[in-house]
Amino acid sequence: MTDVTTKPVITQAMIDAYDEYTHLTLDRRRFMEQLTRLAGSGAAAAAIAPMLAANSAQAAIMAETDARVKGEDITYPGSGGEMKGYLVKPANQTGKLGTVIVIHENRGLNPHIRDIARRVALEGFVALAPDFLSPLGGTPADEDKARDLFSKLDPAQTIANGVATIAFLKADKDGNGKVGAIGFCWGGGTANMLAVNAPDLSASVAYYGMQPKAADASRIKAALLLHYGGLDERINAGIDAFKKELDAAHVEYTVYVYEGANHAFNNDTSAARYDKKAADLAWGRTIAFLKQKLA
Repeated sequence: MTDVTTKPVITQAMIDAYDEYTHLTLDRRRFMEQLTRLAGSGAAAAAIAPMLAANSAQAAIMAETDARVKGEDITYPGSGGEMKGYLVKPANQTGKLGTVIVIHENRGLNPHIRDIARRVALEGFVALAPDFLSPLGGTPADEDKARDLFSKLDPAQTIANGVATIAFLKADKDGNGKVGAIGFCWGGGTANMLAVNAPDLSASVAYYGMQPKAADASRIKAALLLHYGGLDERINAGIDAFKKELDAAHVEYTVYVYEGANHAFNNDTSAARYDKKAADLAWGRTIAFLKQKLA
């Protein structure tokens, strides 16, 4: 008799298939067919799929009601219209603080990213998580619908909205005028592009983010901290060329590759891809870097 309580085995091929689905094809039917072949049955595939995806019901590391920080939903001026965002500050702030833009994955401004913004604020920063889907009405509750919207974004407008977010934080009454960015997945690539396009950005942290074009590296003025999962072949293919261009342009940067970790290793709402050891190490390095560069 089969033990129905046995936890399904998730292979690297399954994780790679999910990564291809969420970042390249966006074809769920094809993904489920592939997952069924890999899992051996439709029932097994149906059990594994939620473990590969992010679970919005997963408990936050910092509760929304945590009294150590003060968070609020705000609107502020974007490049050509209103931007929505989640602004968080330490509850017992003393003095002016460095400010940090927290840039979401290709699922929009969801509970996980709000949680990260609270974690950043707890470390002594003013944190703002913009909703870069604001031009399209904001992030919908349905993750698949949110992901579909990213192909409809105007990349130039997205960067312009990021530059406007920097300007908004530079003027924040509780900020010290220095702005950093931290981005994950799509947000990591966006953080890299902000570094290219915003000379007044002081620091940028990209978690498994797509690298800019080689010709753009010379425009970067911010110090960079780049985190990559060792198993993330799709994104890692661009590391060496990017490093070469950064060296040629004398850009300050540090690269960490976390062996055995997958793309999205920091996302604790994804049971299959979250790597606590890598996430904790990268987070410690990130906070130390931001404290140094935004003081």
